[in-house]
Amino acid sequence: MDPIVRLDQINFKYPQNRNGLKTVSMEINSGDFYFIEGHSGSGKSTLARCIAGLIPHLIHGEMEGNVYLNGKSTLDYELWEIAESVGMVFQNPSLQILASSVEEEILFGLENLGISREAMKEILEETLKEFKLEEFRFRSPTTLSGGEQQKLALAAIICRKPEVLVLDEPLSMLDTTSSIELVNLLSGMNQKNISTVVCEHRYQYLKQINGLQTIHLNGVLAENPGTLFKEIYYPICVNSFHLHVNGLSVEKSHKQILKDINFSFENGQIIAVVGRNGAGKTTLFRAIMGLQNFSGDIKIITREGEKETPGFNMIFQNPDTQLFNATIREEILYKVVNPNFQLYEWLLEVLNLKKYEDSPPLLLSEGEKRRVALATALMRENRHGILLDEPSLGQDEYHKSILIHVLRSLANSGYLVMFSTHDLELASQADQMVLLTPEGVISQGPVKDVFRDTNSWEKMGLIIPNWMDLHV
Repeated sequence: MDPIVRLDQINFKYPQNRNGLKTVSMEINSGDFYFIEGHSGSGKSTLARCIAGLIPHLIHGEMEGNVYLNGKSTLDYELWEIAESVGMVFQNPSLQILASSVEEEILFGLENLGISREAMKEILEETLKEFKLEEFRFRSPTTLSGGEQQKLALAAIICRKPEVLVLDEPLSMLDTTSSIELVNLLSGMNQKNISTVVCEHRYQYLKQINGLQTIHLNGVLAENPGTLFKEIYYPICVNSFHLHVNGLSVEKSHKQILKDINFSFENGQIIAVVGRNGAGKTTLFRAIMGLQNFSGDIKIITREGEKETPGFNMIFQNPDTQLFNATIREEILYKVVNPNFQLYEWLLEVLNLKKYEDSPPLLLSEGEKRRVALATALMRENRHGILLDEPSLGQDEYHKSILIHVLRSLANSGYLVMFSTHDLELASQADQMVLLTPEGVISQGPVKDVFRDTNSWEKMGLIIPNWMDLHV
């Protein structure tokens, strides 16, 4: 029996930066489950686009080899014909959400299948329940958190039950509980002979899948970055201070997003903020930045007792919203007065961006774009520190270790670093942790103490995976 999809010596280069996918061959048969691993920028997303027909139908470049769907080259199909058999969920879910409500987004794909209204309604209700989206059914997708948008994008594709399901980092924005639930769902679908291809960095969640097949893509890493950490020290933050958040509450469209949030942290630390999808982590950071209306009080109090307006830089969850220059060099140096070029060169080297210096930022992988955004923030004056919203998205273990080293260098220079994350392994390397819910902070303190606060984790509904025992 012929495979559903066959890749025959596929090689692809993007015209703008000559990067892409090195030669790969593979066959996807009914019920196969593939895990595609590789460093950030190794070509995982490019491979996914080739399988789904986006390359070469929508994305053009230098392509060698061929992709066959049910024995026929994808070049001989219309893209909508491929989409009937192959469903893809993008790494950045906001790029594929089109409808004005959650319900309409799910129905949109079903309507194209030509099934009856009664069947669509039944599938809609099952899907909303399965992905825990019932309460959002009439909400605009633009009002959802990144993790909630990712759930919606997954739901809208998975409910169509394509022959082949291609998922580009589907766990990246999901909390631990939602990640485990999704893997269980995929495992069940796989047993019903739906073929699945998952491009992902978080192998621990997938290793339980029966018959899991792995393809490793090689990427180019920076050479010996460890020595580079000793070469640059950030300008010392001369003033000791505390960040005080008192009675912080946020309401949007008559919905309580944050309620009576209280905490105080001293400079020179790394703080991890952890919570379920939709807990308000991004809203908290936006309030600290002054980008979100709130009630309560957010202030910096210096050692001398003086009060200051918080002065942080922020790296957003979706880097596309803050990258707009023609090249990485222009992006990082944009409107930087008297730039420190020694720091600039160090950032390029340690964040593995040197080879992309003249490339457009928006053409990089999601992980690479986040590293560009980090470099951009660190080239600018940081009076008090930086806030990072889900900084490990798209990052492999190598680049996450680089990230922690960079953040530790910043904290050691006296700045306050706060990041939100669903990656508990990353959170375990912070100094202190905050467990955040819409009803308030339910636990905070040194990382080891918070991890041992099992009552709070149960109350929040978050599972600490078994392998985390090795890290705390």
